[in-house]
Amino acid sequence: MKLGTAMWQRKIFILTFILPTLLFFCLFTIYPVLQGMYYSLYDWSGSSENKTFIGLDNFKEMLHDPVIWNSLGNDYFLVAGKIIGIMILATFFAVALTRFKFKLANFFRSIFFIPNIISVVVIGVLWNFIYNPQIGFLNSFLSLFTKDKVDITWLGFTNHTIWMLLPPAIWAGIGFYMILLIAAIQSIPESYYEASGLEGAGQWTQFRHITLPLMWEQMKVSILNIMMTTLNGSFVIVLIMTNGGPDNSTQVMGSYLYQMAFTQYHFGYGAAIGVLILIVSLITTVILQKLMHQETVEIS
Repeated sequence: MKLGTAMWQRKIFILTFILPTLLFFCLFTIYPVLQGMYYSLYDWSGSSENKTFIGLDNFKEMLHDPVIWNSLGNDYFLVAGKIIGIMILATFFAVALTRFKFKLANFFRSIFFIPNIISVVVIGVLWNFIYNPQIGFLNSFLSLFTKDKVDITWLGFTNHTIWMLLPPAIWAGIGFYMILLIAAIQSIPESYYEASGLEGAGQWTQFRHITLPLMWEQMKVSILNIMMTTLNGSFVIVLIMTNGGPDNSTQVMGSYLYQMAFTQYHFGYGAAIGVLILIVSLITTVILQKLMHQETVEIS
């Protein structure tokens, strides 16, 4: 009887922690997803009481909407650019601040992490000022090397403005992922490096055969997180810096969703875009996990 009572008490104790979390997850994640799927089947302005059931017509309309395809391409462009840029720089700084034994390592960690405690709105406004064609820092800097004043409108090119969104996005994310990679590197036993050093291995060889394999799991998590946050959250910096322009050339699915649902009051179509974002995110996550599959290296 005492054993059975102890098991029930243990189960109840566990449930007291699981049920509130499950409740919040259902309330703030599952319910909004299901509600979005529901609204995607209707023609609705989002502010009236009348909704017209149209089935999958919103999804059929997306197939013929060129802005959707352009937005999807921009999303994947930002995903690829952020993964490459952030992971290369974050890995470089993480290795430099741990393996090279800088005296000011803690200071530089704090400096690199500052963008992560700044609001995305502030980052967007800051980089808008940097790109400003009249008083921006970038044109002023380039003017130092030319006879005439540089007045390039960096956010005004239909075919190239999307490239201008990569520097602020990468800059804002380096610090956070650098800290994660630093933690992964610091968990590697120092004896591994000492043994390889006795065998004549240099810094590059140690990085390739010790550091990189043993931090790969953390790198995979970081890559997946960059992908998901970009597909679901890059619209903020787009809205602040370009508002999807010029001529919808920098639209991403999130910013187009906002425009259709809350600016043009085509809420049902916006909900359908939200469902598309969910599907794209899930498919991309599965594909990335397959591509990055590698046997886990255990530290003993």
